[in-house]
Amino acid sequence: MDPNVTRLLNDKIYDKRKVGALELERSIRELVASKDHERIKAILDQLCADYAYACHLPHARNGGLIGLAAAAIALGPELPRYLATIVPPVLACFGDQDARVRYYACEALYNIAKVAKGEILKYFNAIFDSLCKLGADSELSVKNGAELLDRLIKDIVAESAATYVSVLESSPDVSQDSEEPKEGVDDDRGNLPTAFSLKRFIPLLRERIFVTNPFTRTFLVGWVVLLDSIPDLELVTYLPEFLGGLLKFLSDPNRDVHVATQGCLDRFLSEIKRIARIQKGITESRKSKQGKGDGKRKREDSLDSGSIHDGPDDLDEVDSQTANDEEASNASDEDDWIPGQDVEINYKAILEILTATLDSSLDEDGLLESLRWIVEFLDICPEQVLPFTPKILAHLLPAMASGVESIRLAAARVNTSLMDYVVSLTDEPEITQAPASRIPGLGGADRHDGAASSARPSLSGSARDLEIRSPTPGLAKGVSTPARSLTPAPSTDGLAHPQANLDYAAAVNSLTLLFLNDHEATRVAALTWLIMLHRKAPRKVLAFNDGTFPALLKTLSDQSEAVVTKDLQLLSQISRNSEDDYFSNFMVNLLQLFSTDRRLLETRGNLIIRQLCVSLSAERIYRTLADCIEKEEDVEFASIMVQNLNNNLITAPELQELRKRLRNLETKLLESPVFTYLRLQLLEPEKYPHLYKCLFGLLMLLPQSSAFAALKNRLNSVSSIGYLHIAPRPGTTTPGGTNYDRPNRLKGREEGIIRWGELLEKFRSVQERARRLQRPGGPGDLNDGPGLGGVSDLRISEGPLDTKGKEAARQPPPVPLKDVPSAAQTKPRSGLGRPVFGRFGGAGGGRAKRGQ
Repeated sequence: MDPNVTRLLNDKIYDKRKVGALELERSIRELVASKDHERIKAILDQLCADYAYACHLPHARNGGLIGLAAAAIALGPELPRYLATIVPPVLACFGDQDARVRYYACEALYNIAKVAKGEILKYFNAIFDSLCKLGADSELSVKNGAELLDRLIKDIVAESAATYVSVLESSPDVSQDSEEPKEGVDDDRGNLPTAFSLKRFIPLLRERIFVTNPFTRTFLVGWVVLLDSIPDLELVTYLPEFLGGLLKFLSDPNRDVHVATQGCLDRFLSEIKRIARIQKGITESRKSKQGKGDGKRKREDSLDSGSIHDGPDDLDEVDSQTANDEEASNASDEDDWIPGQDVEINYKAILEILTATLDSSLDEDGLLESLRWIVEFLDICPEQVLPFTPKILAHLLPAMASGVESIRLAAARVNTSLMDYVVSLTDEPEITQAPASRIPGLGGADRHDGAASSARPSLSGSARDLEIRSPTPGLAKGVSTPARSLTPAPSTDGLAHPQANLDYAAAVNSLTLLFLNDHEATRVAALTWLIMLHRKAPRKVLAFNDGTFPALLKTLSDQSEAVVTKDLQLLSQISRNSEDDYFSNFMVNLLQLFSTDRRLLETRGNLIIRQLCVSLSAERIYRTLADCIEKEEDVEFASIMVQNLNNNLITAPELQELRKRLRNLETKLLESPVFTYLRLQLLEPEKYPHLYKCLFGLLMLLPQSSAFAALKNRLNSVSSIGYLHIAPRPGTTTPGGTNYDRPNRLKGREEGIIRWGELLEKFRSVQERARRLQRPGGPGDLNDGPGLGGVSDLRISEGPLDTKGKEAARQPPPVPLKDVPSAAQTKPRSGLGRPVFGRFGGAGGGRAKRGQ
């Protein structure tokens, strides 16, 4: 440089340095015109070494900056080949301690970028990094200068980032100022790398996205929005690289940062939905096109076979219309490019970030945004969300018990959407792949059930018992829900669901860990999920020998009744869809739990038994518990359990059906082998006097049915023995009017009942009358004697009464019937049969009354 320019650039006054820069600009323009590139390179090296890099001479650095800017302006179109020399010293000045140096560096780079335009994008990463730091500068003038430079760089990026290729990348024999046609150059540039590269920029953005300064965060969000607005860049493809940092921006106390970040995330989500909709539409269009092609081939085949008899004109019209439709479809598919149709979105990486943020210490807004994205993804690409179900559930269900209502509602919405999608999945592909391995097993289950039912009598033939036992849980599912597991679906949509991506074991583990959560809503939701998963895939969920079963048993001690109810529902479902061994083990473990935790037995015992009876067969529960209690060595505990079971059996509304069956059918147990001892006790009425009364009471309560007839016949067969051993009670006479007003339907039983009071009174009156008639010694007045004797014989002969003579009548107290001699021995002349004396006895009795 000229000595005068050198002196002016070192001056501490800005105006003099500006004059020196103008002189330098004029000199360089002359050198450019004369193409003295060596002299230009020497001047630039002098500006960098003696001025821009003079760290301890601030005025020299300022002079060097303004000199480099002037040189860039003077170089004009020749600037690209010198940018590698000009830009680095300017960027180095951004880190100077003097605020004025930093400001003049912004000013110099601004002027350089205005001339370089797209070429400056080769240094975009370094410029972006410097601007990111200057955006949080403490000096206001520096921040203003950086803001002006930032606007200029944004304009250049928006205009040239997607397509600009540096001239240095072009063919060396093509000069910059060539006026020849550039078709070939354009073709060559199409294969050359652009000056701006997202691949080189994203690592820097990923590094800077976790800053905490609000000004820097605002700067970053602005750049992300700008880059996303350029369609050809497809920034959404790299969204997983910086999404986590953006979600953290939502927790910034600065409102401007929050608003800008929320807008940016909304923009990305809308773009993802639009791209998914476009790609889905293109896929459906291709399927419809393929369907039309198949239809056309079918029509051609049918035309060739002569099955359609249309006129030639009609056929030509149909073919031409089909051809036009195909051409239009091909044109729309091949020629018309729709923005976003080829964009690849990494849903998996995005979901990993979203599920990770659910567990992080985000504030309300960050958590809400993550939940909102998951809900939208369940609508956009549910098959991508499915593999993340265990992680989502582990953090989603605790959010359902959040103290913030908005978070609770958002979590409930995600939970509902996710559960609906999992429920919509089908197991039909697995059925169709191996049908032979399941259907024989199903038949085996039926045979097993038949053998079990024939081994012991069942109180009910309800359909629920058919679902109780099955060799494997998977086969039981086929029994209980045949429509879902064995019936083919009308469409093949279910085959497209990637159900295999759902890790049932991981999901069950995540849900089981939530049993320890402090919130009732979370525990209830976890059990609800387990119930649904087990109903859907019992072969894959909750086996007896895994670690889940003890956790379910322990949950029965939960303080919440809703949790215990859900837990019992799940245990019942597992038992219903499993083998008998599982149910037996469940009952044994339940009794052990009651035995060790007496407080649980006192507080939740009745609830547990009743809920199990609602979900399972009450008869099966009582049978199994009875077998277990019979083997119980702790007599006190067995007594308590029996008492609880009896109380529930008598009073619980859940056991109403079992009570009805017991009342209607179970009196037939008298005929079963287990009650042989009871039937034998009927032969010993002196030892068991109340047994007859109890059984007759049951007979009175029963309606006329097969049970009534069985009990009546059994009692009639031993009634004579009972009458011989049952003594009458004095003073327990029955009014005569009520004894003859019995319904006719009990007539058979009335014949076997003796009216002791009336008969004894009648016996005494007849004996007294006979003595009076025999005193005069004349038989002429004894016409009624035989009739009276017949009456006595008749009445006494109807029962097991007996008399020993007239002396027995003189004894005032009543004696047992077995000691009373029969009337037939006292009056042997009465030898007629029972039917004749039945009629005469009635008449004689009437005459005797008239005589009295």
